[in-house]
Amino acid sequence: MRSHLETGREGELLAANWILQRGFQILERNWRHRRYEVDIIALKNDTLHIIEVKTKRTGKFGHPEAMAFPKKLGHLIEAVGVYMEIHQEWTKICFDILAIKIERDNVVEVFWIEDVYP
Repeated sequence: MRSHLETGREGELLAANWILQRGFQILERNWRHRRYEVDIIALKNDTLHIIEVKTKRTGKFGHPEAMAFPKKLGHLIEAVGVYMEIHQEWTKICFDILAIKIERDNVVEVFWIEDVYP
């Protein structure tokens, strides 16, 4: 059985590939500020996408996107505030969740929630 860290790393790799296939340019992966981390920062059509990746191997205890708790999203906003101070060229920003479910036979289900904060 894989650890949750291994599952998370696998999910982030799958997410990066999924994003690239849809025309995004990845600017940062696992960008950190203090104790906060942004999984993926990507660009598409002049919009900066802040992407939280959630991965699960089972449907037990809910779907992966349900793990993006309000507290986690609050931390994400704090980290991105610092990122935006450093990279002031971005005027359009979008917070997204990319939920990945990897089943036993390695079938991958992807659920994309764009613009969580409209």
